[in-house]
Amino acid sequence: MAPHGREARANGGPKNKDIEGQSRPPLWRQPANREDRRRRPCPGGERDGSVCELKKTTRSGEAGVELPGAKTGQRGDWRGETLAKVRRLIKQADPDAVEEVKWRKPTNPAGVSVWSHDGLVCTGETYKTHVKLTFFKGSQLKDPRRLFNAGLEGARRAIDLREGDELDEAAFKALVREAVALNRATR
Repeated sequence: MAPHGREARANGGPKNKDIEGQSRPPLWRQPANREDRRRRPCPGGERDGSVCELKKTTRSGEAGVELPGAKTGQRGDWRGETLAKVRRLIKQADPDAVEEVKWRKPTNPAGVSVWSHDGLVCTGETYKTHVKLTFFKGSQLKDPRRLFNAGLEGARRAIDLREGDELDEAAFKALVREAVALNRATR
């Protein structure tokens, strides 16, 4: 019997050959275009080739673009309120900042809110005990009010907000503006 799996690859054998040496298609292929990526086989084991259209919904349940941080915003606890306040402050500091949700995974299906303008500015993540705001180029920012209280090594700097903590709004908006200006200067 011919080796297969790891044995075949370890011996230089082909990766996409079955036991009899017949060629087989790869298990998963990247869809050709964005529209195909949104069309996946329906869950539930249908084998008739039907596909489901993946729809994003808003907090109100209407079809459309998903609102970033929808999971934390629906919580209604202090973390959702804190992230909503940060979202408002960032928009006040830089109305052109774009918020996206990135890095979704099974352990964090809501993903991470990421704000950018001419480059990445900061992230907003919720944890059990705190909300973390991480500035990508935080080590290059002036922080006279000492808002940064976490992640003080390396290029990034973070602000951890625990329940009951007050954020200095003026100083935070100044950090956001400075981060955007730094992004523009390094383009």
